[in-house]
Amino acid sequence: MPHLPLRRADTLEGMRSPLLDLPGAVAAEAPDADVAAHYGDLFAEQRALVKGEAVVDRSNREIVRISGTDRLKWLNDLSSNKLDTLQPGEWTQTLILDLQGRVEHHLTLVDDGEAVLAHVEPGAAQALIDYLDKMRFMLRVEVSRADELALISTADGDRYIPRAELTADLGRMAGLWAYEALRIEDYRPRLGLDTDHKTIPHEVGWIGAAVHLTKGCYRGQETVARVHNLGHPPRRLVFLHLDGSVDTLPPHGAPVVLDGQEVGFVGSAARHHELGPIALALVKRAVPVDAPLLAGGVAATQEVIVPPDAGRNVSIDPALRRRIR
Repeated sequence: MPHLPLRRADTLEGMRSPLLDLPGAVAAEAPDADVAAHYGDLFAEQRALVKGEAVVDRSNREIVRISGTDRLKWLNDLSSNKLDTLQPGEWTQTLILDLQGRVEHHLTLVDDGEAVLAHVEPGAAQALIDYLDKMRFMLRVEVSRADELALISTADGDRYIPRAELTADLGRMAGLWAYEALRIEDYRPRLGLDTDHKTIPHEVGWIGAAVHLTKGCYRGQETVARVHNLGHPPRRLVFLHLDGSVDTLPPHGAPVVLDGQEVGFVGSAARHHELGPIALALVKRAVPVDAPLLAGGVAATQEVIVPPDAGRNVSIDPALRRRIR
């Protein structure tokens, strides 16, 4: 079953964004209840965000700091992307996989020349820190929370600021609903929303974006290599255009149905200022790419993100849109 990332009770206090006190701010739902879904005008906020005229408060994302002279080589050896040559200021993504190649953590990170700062889902930081601490051995690395920092996003990407600077002085705000609509439009999956405990990287298009295929060994790499060279992932991420005449969006985890049979689940859904209601879903690979579907009872048509023949050296189209991180 799909799952939502959970916030630990002992980290909840103090994470509520002060920007929720701005006029018109409406809190989002779990796992994003500590930031605003919108500030009163969803579509205007989306348009402002696209134009580079708004800032999104994503301060509920947890930030992990990895410092020490061995940090990049160490993270390169532990995770799916090539990080040992990462340059200061260069943003990238990487995954922590289990022994079967299933995704445990998705990190979006940057090295500032002194430390790597990685943001992860709400509630995921401590489990990541616990794992990394077990893997330090005698290397010169230190891992800690960076709760004094907050994540904000614009059309140009992500930025960390001191949490004390989460004020109206940031400028025009766009809520998380605006950000999520553009993320879905850009075919970018979110861990715990568009994935479940069985998800492998090929299924959701993380090959290339967060997985380097020739960098060498890491935990779970055998599965990645086997699927890429010999097989196909059992499921594939799809983009859904939803019936705009329906008043409600299908909830997270709602079944995707073809000819009366459940073939997957809805991940993220949103209302886009141009495209109308849209969603991401994870469906069985054998579902025909042109088949009409029901997503939580709502009629839906597909756009291909991960093709049915992904794997066996078939790559995801690099022209897929990437607007904001």
